[in-house]
Amino acid sequence: MIDSGSTNLLKLSDVFEARERLQGRLHRTPLQPSLSISMDLGVDAYLKLECLQRTGSFKSRGALNKLLTLSQEQCRKGVVGVSGGNHAQGLAYAARSLGVKATICMPATTPRNYLEATRGYGAEIVLCPDIVAAFAEGRRLRELGMAEVHPFDDPQVAAGQGTVGLEILDDLPDVSTVFVSIGGGGLISGVATALRRQRPGIRVIGVETAGADAMARSLAAGGLIDMPAITSIARTLGAPRVSEFTLAHVRSLVEDVVVVDDSEAFLAMKFILERAKVLVEPAAACCLAAARRRAGSFRPGEKILILLCGGNASLDDMVQWSARFG
Repeated sequence: MIDSGSTNLLKLSDVFEARERLQGRLHRTPLQPSLSISMDLGVDAYLKLECLQRTGSFKSRGALNKLLTLSQEQCRKGVVGVSGGNHAQGLAYAARSLGVKATICMPATTPRNYLEATRGYGAEIVLCPDIVAAFAEGRRLRELGMAEVHPFDDPQVAAGQGTVGLEILDDLPDVSTVFVSIGGGGLISGVATALRRQRPGIRVIGVETAGADAMARSLAAGGLIDMPAITSIARTLGAPRVSEFTLAHVRSLVEDVVVVDDSEAFLAMKFILERAKVLVEPAAACCLAAARRRAGSFRPGEKILILLCGGNASLDDMVQWSARFG
């Protein structure tokens, strides 16, 4: 899959500049070995606990980095974002921390815990019939003068997410394979830039769930496709389409994109909770599910990193998923 000839990609310097901007403003999340997961996979395995980041996911990194690059005039007019999940909370938190008004366009099906958390960070919510309508409303507000903070199709947002990759290399410089979730592709674009521009031999594996697999479908089609609907329980992976920007990064820097079933993601989520004592959401647990599929192919001495990108799952969700998947 890797095509080193692609252009219009992030530079490593973009990610280092983002780290400077974010210094002292967010958590430096832990990276730790997991004996249980190492035994499960048959290889040394480590967890990057980005689920412990402010707002419960990596999204605050990209949103805050973007806001810190805006002019005073742009900040005065306020910012607008579109999200059915973690980007809403990340942008709301970033805006509040800088004293900027934020409006978030969200689909009406957004779970209550996401709505409450987003309002709790001080953002105004505009509920829309679905995610497509939410993006349309976001465009309308942008045309009225608000600065858009896109959840993934923005170099400054992706560079902010890439600071996760810098921390991974700081703490585990000899990592060999990193599993990263893909929603719209901003996280994997930034992380793959941070990792492979410093260590080209690192394998970056993207992971999606069936029913939220816009990247895998776009790769197979040779261009951008629109998801007819998001049917996966991994709602935070539910971008209706990826972008040329993120697709180019995956083609250039990512070895493979694995699509797992919801049942695999839930069972991995349950295993992480019971054995590693960490609550994550299916959009994060799917990375362990993908690693499990490759368990027999890892080389001796490899060090595998599972990026647990978010932990915003509610108790109601878990009860429903448990009844469905066991």
